[in-house]
Amino acid sequence: MKLVFAGTPEVAVPALDALIASDRHEVAAVVTRPDAPAGRGRRLVASPVAERAAEAGIEVLKPAKPRDEEFLARLREIGPDCCPVVAYGALLPKVALDVPARGWVNLHFSLLPAWRGAAPVQHAVIAGDEITGASTFLIEQGLDSGPVYGTVTEEVRATDTSGDLLTRLAFAGSGLLVATMDGIEDGSLKAVPQPADGVTLAPKLTVEDARVDWAAPALRVDRVVRGCTPAPGAWTVFRGERLKIIQAALVPDRTDLAPGELSPAKNNVYVGSGSHAVELLWVQPQGKKPMRGADWARGVRIAPGERVGAGDVG
Repeated sequence: MKLVFAGTPEVAVPALDALIASDRHEVAAVVTRPDAPAGRGRRLVASPVAERAAEAGIEVLKPAKPRDEEFLARLREIGPDCCPVVAYGALLPKVALDVPARGWVNLHFSLLPAWRGAAPVQHAVIAGDEITGASTFLIEQGLDSGPVYGTVTEEVRATDTSGDLLTRLAFAGSGLLVATMDGIEDGSLKAVPQPADGVTLAPKLTVEDARVDWAAPALRVDRVVRGCTPAPGAWTVFRGERLKIIQAALVPDRTDLAPGELSPAKNNVYVGSGSHAVELLWVQPQGKKPMRGADWARGVRIAPGERVGAGDVG
Protein backbone atom coordinates (compact mmCIF):
# COMPACT_ATOMS: atom_id res chain seq x y z
CA MET A 1 0.00 0.00 0.00
CA LYS A 2 0.94 3.63 -0.42
CA LEU A 3 1.17 5.10 3.09
CA VAL A 4 1.29 8.54 4.66
CA PHE A 5 2.70 8.18 8.18
CA ALA A 6 1.65 10.60 10.94
CA GLY A 7 3.76 10.95 14.08
CA THR A 8 5.85 13.43 16.04
CA PRO A 9 8.02 12.36 19.03
CA GLU A 10 10.96 9.97 19.35
CA VAL A 11 8.64 7.13 20.38
CA ALA A 12 7.10 7.17 16.88
CA VAL A 13 10.44 6.74 15.06
CA PRO A 14 10.75 2.92 15.48
CA ALA A 15 7.38 2.46 13.74
CA LEU A 16 8.39 4.79 10.91
CA ASP A 17 11.66 2.88 10.49
CA ALA A 18 9.80 -0.45 10.40
CA LEU A 19 7.42 0.80 7.71
CA ILE A 20 10.27 2.22 5.65
CA ALA A 21 12.02 -1.17 5.87
CA SER A 22 8.91 -3.07 4.76
CA ASP A 23 9.09 -4.36 1.19
CA ARG A 24 5.28 -4.45 0.90
CA HIS A 25 4.52 -0.77 1.47
CA GLU A 26 5.72 2.65 0.36
CA VAL A 27 5.91 5.55 2.82
CA ALA A 28 5.08 8.35 0.38
CA ALA A 29 5.05 11.17 2.95
CA VAL A 30 5.11 11.95 6.66
CA VAL A 31 2.78 14.25 8.60
CA THR A 32 4.16 15.75 11.81
CA ARG A 33 3.67 18.69 14.13
CA PRO A 34 5.27 22.02 13.15
CA ASP A 35 8.78 22.85 14.35
CA ALA A 36 8.75 23.87 18.01
CA PRO A 37 11.09 25.98 20.18
CA ALA A 38 13.52 23.93 22.27
CA GLY A 39 16.58 24.41 24.43
CA ARG A 40 17.81 27.52 26.22
CA GLY A 41 17.89 29.56 23.04
CA ARG A 42 14.30 28.51 22.20
CA ARG A 43 15.43 27.77 18.66
CA LEU A 44 12.86 26.16 16.37
CA VAL A 45 13.59 22.43 16.08
CA ALA A 46 12.01 19.83 13.79
CA SER A 47 10.31 16.84 15.42
CA PRO A 48 12.22 13.52 15.66
CA VAL A 49 9.86 12.05 13.04
CA ALA A 50 10.48 14.99 10.67
CA GLU A 51 14.25 14.57 11.06
CA ARG A 52 14.10 10.81 10.40
CA ALA A 53 11.87 11.29 7.33
CA ALA A 54 14.20 13.96 5.94
CA GLU A 55 17.17 11.58 6.38
CA ALA A 56 15.24 8.94 4.40
CA GLY A 57 14.36 11.43 1.64
CA ILE A 58 10.63 11.30 2.40
CA GLU A 59 8.38 14.33 1.92
CA VAL A 60 7.45 15.98 5.24
CA LEU A 61 4.15 17.81 5.79
CA LYS A 62 3.86 20.10 8.84
CA PRO A 63 0.35 21.58 8.90
CA ALA A 64 -0.47 23.96 11.75
CA LYS A 65 -3.78 22.09 11.88
CA PRO A 66 -4.73 18.93 9.95
CA ARG A 67 -7.84 20.69 8.64
CA ASP A 68 -5.71 23.26 6.75
CA GLU A 69 -6.88 23.23 3.14
CA GLU A 70 -3.36 23.29 1.71
CA PHE A 71 -2.48 20.16 3.67
CA LEU A 72 -5.72 18.38 2.71
CA ALA A 73 -5.15 19.20 -0.96
CA ARG A 74 -1.64 17.72 -0.82
CA LEU A 75 -2.92 14.63 1.02
CA ARG A 76 -5.54 14.05 -1.68
CA GLU A 77 -2.89 14.58 -4.34
CA ILE A 78 -0.65 11.90 -2.79
CA GLY A 79 -3.64 9.57 -2.56
CA PRO A 80 -2.57 7.22 0.25
CA ASP A 81 -4.27 3.84 0.63
CA CYS A 82 -3.86 4.03 4.41
CA CYS A 83 -2.40 6.43 7.01
CA PRO A 84 -0.66 4.78 10.00
CA VAL A 85 -0.44 7.03 13.08
CA VAL A 86 1.83 6.96 16.15
CA ALA A 87 1.64 9.81 18.68
CA TYR A 88 0.91 12.50 16.10
CA GLY A 89 -0.44 14.91 18.71
CA ALA A 90 -3.38 16.58 16.94
CA LEU A 91 -7.02 15.63 16.45
CA LEU A 92 -7.83 14.52 12.92
CA PRO A 93 -11.03 16.02 11.46
CA LYS A 94 -13.45 13.90 9.47
CA VAL A 95 -12.44 15.67 6.26
CA ALA A 96 -8.92 14.26 6.74
CA LEU A 97 -10.09 10.85 7.96
CA ASP A 98 -12.07 10.41 4.73
CA VAL A 99 -9.06 10.82 2.41
CA PRO A 100 -7.37 7.36 2.54
CA ALA A 101 -9.54 4.53 1.26
CA ARG A 102 -8.54 2.25 4.14
CA GLY A 103 -8.56 4.92 6.82
CA TRP A 104 -6.12 6.09 9.47
CA VAL A 105 -4.80 3.33 11.73
CA ASN A 106 -3.42 4.30 15.11
CA LEU A 107 -0.79 2.47 17.17
CA HIS A 108 -1.85 3.18 20.76
CA PHE A 109 0.23 2.14 23.76
CA SER A 110 -2.37 0.28 25.81
CA LEU A 111 -4.62 -2.76 25.57
CA LEU A 112 -7.81 -1.00 24.49
CA PRO A 113 -10.35 -0.20 25.80
CA ALA A 114 -8.08 0.36 28.81
CA TRP A 115 -6.30 3.71 29.04
CA ARG A 116 -7.78 5.70 26.20
CA GLY A 117 -6.10 9.09 25.95
CA ALA A 118 -2.80 10.93 25.78
CA ALA A 119 -0.85 9.22 28.60
CA PRO A 120 -1.68 5.49 28.64
CA VAL A 121 1.76 4.28 29.73
CA GLN A 122 2.08 6.74 32.62
CA HIS A 123 -1.38 5.81 33.92
CA ALA A 124 -0.66 2.08 33.61
CA VAL A 125 2.47 2.44 35.77
CA ILE A 126 0.76 4.68 38.35
CA ALA A 127 -2.23 2.31 38.58
CA GLY A 128 0.08 -0.64 39.23
CA ASP A 129 -0.91 -2.64 36.14
CA GLU A 130 1.11 -5.82 35.84
CA ILE A 131 0.43 -6.25 32.11
CA THR A 132 -0.07 -3.60 29.44
CA GLY A 133 0.62 -3.53 25.71
CA ALA A 134 -0.14 -1.83 22.42
CA SER A 135 -3.12 -1.88 20.08
CA THR A 136 -3.72 -0.94 16.46
CA PHE A 137 -7.17 0.43 15.70
CA LEU A 138 -9.11 2.25 13.02
CA ILE A 139 -9.46 5.91 13.99
CA GLU A 140 -12.99 7.24 14.38
CA GLN A 141 -14.23 10.59 15.66
CA GLY A 142 -14.32 9.33 19.28
CA LEU A 143 -11.33 9.20 21.66
CA ASP A 144 -9.39 5.99 20.88
CA SER A 145 -12.73 4.20 20.46
CA GLY A 146 -12.37 2.62 17.01
CA PRO A 147 -12.37 -1.10 16.22
CA VAL A 148 -9.13 -2.94 16.99
CA TYR A 149 -6.98 -4.80 14.43
CA GLY A 150 -4.43 -6.36 16.79
CA THR A 151 -2.56 -6.20 20.09
CA VAL A 152 0.76 -7.10 21.68
CA THR A 153 1.25 -7.49 25.43
CA GLU A 154 4.12 -6.31 27.60
CA GLU A 155 4.91 -6.99 31.27
CA VAL A 156 5.22 -3.96 33.53
CA ARG A 157 8.39 -4.60 35.55
CA ALA A 158 8.70 -3.58 39.20
CA THR A 159 11.32 -0.92 38.46
CA ASP A 160 9.91 0.35 35.14
CA THR A 161 9.58 4.08 34.64
CA SER A 162 7.05 5.17 32.04
CA GLY A 163 10.04 6.00 29.83
CA ASP A 164 11.44 2.46 30.11
CA LEU A 165 8.08 0.89 29.34
CA LEU A 166 7.28 3.25 26.47
CA THR A 167 10.62 2.48 24.81
CA ARG A 168 9.89 -1.26 24.84
CA LEU A 169 6.34 -0.71 23.60
CA ALA A 170 7.59 1.52 20.78
CA PHE A 171 9.66 -1.33 19.35
CA ALA A 172 7.11 -4.10 20.02
CA GLY A 173 4.38 -1.88 18.59
CA SER A 174 6.35 -1.15 15.42
CA GLY A 175 6.16 -4.82 14.46
CA LEU A 176 2.46 -4.86 15.26
CA LEU A 177 1.86 -1.82 13.04
CA VAL A 178 3.66 -3.38 10.06
CA ALA A 179 1.74 -6.65 10.56
CA THR A 180 -1.48 -4.63 10.67
CA MET A 181 -0.64 -2.89 7.40
CA ASP A 182 0.14 -6.28 5.84
CA GLY A 183 -3.18 -7.73 7.04
CA ILE A 184 -5.19 -4.77 5.80
CA GLU A 185 -3.45 -4.91 2.42
CA ASP A 186 -4.08 -8.63 1.80
CA GLY A 187 -7.55 -8.65 3.40
CA SER A 188 -6.65 -11.16 6.12
CA LEU A 189 -7.27 -8.74 9.00
CA LYS A 190 -10.60 -7.33 10.10
CA ALA A 191 -11.09 -4.75 12.84
CA VAL A 192 -13.14 -5.90 15.85
CA PRO A 193 -15.24 -3.41 17.85
CA GLN A 194 -13.97 -2.63 21.34
CA PRO A 195 -15.99 -4.05 24.24
CA ALA A 196 -18.20 -1.61 26.11
CA ASP A 197 -16.82 -2.76 29.47
CA GLY A 198 -13.35 -2.01 30.80
CA VAL A 199 -13.00 1.52 29.44
CA THR A 200 -10.52 3.63 31.41
CA LEU A 201 -9.21 7.09 30.56
CA ALA A 202 -5.60 8.32 30.50
CA PRO A 203 -5.57 12.12 30.21
CA LYS A 204 -2.28 13.98 29.96
CA LEU A 205 -0.65 14.28 33.38
CA THR A 206 -0.43 17.76 34.86
CA VAL A 207 2.38 19.08 37.04
CA GLU A 208 0.03 18.85 40.02
CA ASP A 209 -0.65 15.17 39.23
CA ALA A 210 3.10 14.59 39.64
CA ARG A 211 3.29 16.09 43.14
CA VAL A 212 4.07 13.34 45.64
CA ASP A 213 1.59 12.78 48.45
CA TRP A 214 3.71 11.50 51.35
CA ALA A 215 0.58 10.49 53.31
CA ALA A 216 -0.09 7.86 50.63
CA PRO A 217 1.35 4.34 51.02
CA ALA A 218 4.96 3.91 49.91
CA LEU A 219 3.87 1.69 47.00
CA ARG A 220 1.75 4.57 45.66
CA VAL A 221 4.66 7.00 46.06
CA ASP A 222 6.94 4.65 44.13
CA ARG A 223 4.40 4.26 41.31
CA VAL A 224 3.90 8.02 40.98
CA VAL A 225 7.66 8.59 40.79
CA ARG A 226 8.11 5.88 38.16
CA GLY A 227 4.98 6.81 36.22
CA CYS A 228 5.97 10.49 36.04
CA THR A 229 9.54 9.76 34.91
CA PRO A 230 10.76 11.25 32.62
CA ALA A 231 7.72 13.55 32.23
CA PRO A 232 6.22 15.55 33.80
CA GLY A 233 8.62 14.58 36.61
CA ALA A 234 7.60 13.70 40.19
CA TRP A 235 8.30 16.43 42.72
CA THR A 236 7.84 17.64 46.26
CA VAL A 237 8.54 20.82 48.24
CA PHE A 238 11.61 21.33 50.45
CA ARG A 239 12.21 24.64 52.19
CA GLY A 240 9.84 26.42 49.84
CA GLU A 241 11.49 25.16 46.64
CA ARG A 242 10.61 22.36 44.27
CA LEU A 243 12.62 19.16 44.60
CA LYS A 244 12.32 16.76 41.68
CA ILE A 245 12.42 13.06 42.55
CA ILE A 246 14.02 11.09 39.74
CA GLN A 247 14.42 7.67 41.36
CA ALA A 248 13.26 6.19 44.65
CA ALA A 249 13.25 2.76 46.29
CA LEU A 250 10.96 1.04 48.78
CA VAL A 251 12.35 0.42 52.29
CA PRO A 252 9.76 -1.85 53.98
CA ASP A 253 11.73 -2.34 57.23
CA ARG A 254 11.65 1.38 58.15
CA THR A 255 8.32 2.28 59.66
CA ASP A 256 9.51 4.83 62.24
CA LEU A 257 9.16 7.97 60.07
CA ALA A 258 6.12 10.24 59.82
CA PRO A 259 4.83 11.07 56.31
CA GLY A 260 7.37 13.38 54.65
CA GLU A 261 9.86 13.15 57.53
CA LEU A 262 13.48 13.01 56.34
CA SER A 263 16.11 10.71 57.84
CA PRO A 264 19.64 11.18 56.44
CA ALA A 265 22.32 8.50 56.88
CA LYS A 266 25.93 8.33 55.71
CA ASN A 267 25.13 6.98 52.24
CA ASN A 268 21.32 7.24 52.11
CA VAL A 269 18.39 9.52 52.77
CA TYR A 270 14.96 8.18 53.69
CA VAL A 271 11.48 9.75 53.68
CA GLY A 272 8.45 8.55 55.61
CA SER A 273 5.16 7.78 53.88
CA GLY A 274 1.70 6.55 54.87
CA SER A 275 3.10 3.02 55.28
CA HIS A 276 6.88 2.61 55.34
CA ALA A 277 9.93 4.59 54.26
CA VAL A 278 11.13 5.41 50.76
CA GLU A 279 14.79 6.01 49.89
CA LEU A 280 15.56 8.97 47.65
CA LEU A 281 18.14 7.59 45.20
CA TRP A 282 18.28 10.50 42.73
CA VAL A 283 16.87 14.00 43.08
CA GLN A 284 17.16 17.35 41.32
CA PRO A 285 16.95 20.54 43.37
CA GLN A 286 15.43 23.61 41.74
CA GLY A 287 17.91 25.20 39.31
CA LYS A 288 20.53 22.45 39.74
CA LYS A 289 21.61 19.24 38.04
CA PRO A 290 20.45 15.76 39.10
CA MET A 291 22.38 14.32 42.03
CA ARG A 292 22.37 11.34 44.35
CA GLY A 293 19.91 11.70 47.19
CA ALA A 294 22.60 11.19 49.84
CA ASP A 295 24.76 13.95 48.31
CA TRP A 296 21.78 16.31 48.29
CA ALA A 297 21.01 15.52 51.93
CA ARG A 298 24.60 16.21 53.02
CA GLY A 299 24.59 19.53 51.15
CA VAL A 300 21.37 20.87 52.68
CA ARG A 301 22.14 19.66 56.25
CA ILE A 302 18.73 18.32 57.18
CA ALA A 303 17.57 19.23 60.68
CA PRO A 304 16.08 16.56 62.99
CA GLY A 305 12.37 16.09 62.18
CA GLU A 306 12.56 18.21 58.99
CA ARG A 307 10.11 17.21 56.30
CA VAL A 308 9.44 17.40 52.56
CA GLY A 309 6.05 18.07 51.07
CA ALA A 310 4.81 20.80 53.39
CA GLY A 311 3.84 24.22 52.08
CA ASP A 312 3.80 25.79 48.65
CA VAL A 313 6.60 26.54 46.23
CA GLY A 314 7.92 30.06 46.84
